[in-house]
Amino acid sequence: MTTAVQIGEFSRLCHLSAKTLRYYHDIGLLVPADVDPDTGHRRYEPSQVGDAHLIRRLRGLDMPLAEIRTVLAAPGSRADALTRHLDRMEAELARTRDVVASLRRLLDATPPITVLYRSHAPVPALHIAGRVAREGVAAWCGSSFGELFGTLAALGADPAGPAGCTYSTEFFEQDEGEVVAFVPVLPGALDGELDGDARAMVLPGRRYAVAVHAGPFSDCDLTYGALGAHVAEHDKALPEPIVEQYLVGPQHTDDPDRYRTEVCWPVA
Repeated sequence: MTTAVQIGEFSRLCHLSAKTLRYYHDIGLLVPADVDPDTGHRRYEPSQVGDAHLIRRLRGLDMPLAEIRTVLAAPGSRADALTRHLDRMEAELARTRDVVASLRRLLDATPPITVLYRSHAPVPALHIAGRVAREGVAAWCGSSFGELFGTLAALGADPAGPAGCTYSTEFFEQDEGEVVAFVPVLPGALDGELDGDARAMVLPGRRYAVAVHAGPFSDCDLTYGALGAHVAEHDKALPEPIVEQYLVGPQHTDDPDRYRTEVCWPVA
């Protein structure tokens, strides 16, 4: 006694339409157990219901058909493939939540920023410089600051001020350019410790228009826009790197809403 069922009955078992099942057969994703050579009628084994259910759910998660085919072809690796896809989905959901929250903040009435003027004297610092793409800057900064703070700890030295980064004009114009991560140190604190070390530098003295950005880095463009507009109206901007100083950042809190970032715009 055969247990194979026709396509209409199978569609009821797995909640996939006959049209979808025929398409999955055509592309080799879910092949019927038997196809009548005269009528072309497809018949499926009940044991195929599990694969059909899996395909239906994976398509509901927007997994590409090629990747689903790989999952079905290697049952032993299904868990790994599904885990990778779910990780990607969670990352995308997190990104979507961040964008939605940013749009809501954009819709809110934004209070005018307070712009202060400050002259920075030359400051000794540890630094790491690199050519960084915009989409990779967060990961690069996290790695760089971890290395810098680790070096200071190994030397028994403390930061002399908030850590920061400088961003070249090219970084904004080309979505890629030089970024310098730095941690200030006290004058003479590392004398003899880093002689000839490329990580030692002196941040040049500059005059800046300064505004504090409150909240996640993803919204920092709002403060950049307001501060840059103020500078364009009242000052002469210099084609020098913009400096961000992280008064409260990931090293202080896990809550991005509590971040406080000084944006320092170089002016004549």
